[in-house]
Amino acid sequence: MVQPAGHYELYTTEQRWVFVSGQTGEDGDRLAPDLSAQTAQAIRNIATILEGAGASLEDVKKTTCFLANIDDFAEFNAAYARGMGTAKPARSTVGVAGLPDGALVEIEAWAFLRQ
Repeated sequence: MVQPAGHYELYTTEQRWVFVSGQTGEDGDRLAPDLSAQTAQAIRNIATILEGAGASLEDVKKTTCFLANIDDFAEFNAAYARGMGTAKPARSTVGVAGLPDGALVEIEAWAFLRQ
């Protein structure tokens, strides 16, 4: 299971909403080697966290994605589409000056639990 890297919860809930903290391409203490692999791992981390909350990627309604280099958007977008499969939530993607531990991407997600 993914562990928080700081003073925060992996996810919180409010009524039927699940808010997943930003996930990078880390598996344990190993960062995936490139942007595509980091994106895939970040999405797997989100899926694992959602499963623990009783949700799935199909329940995700919004993601916010942070790229260490916005010029990598096309590569990220392709990897994101592969990882998310049929789930197609609203999304914002922004370039940032840097991410923790040299990560190339970080993704946070909001999901809505079905009844």
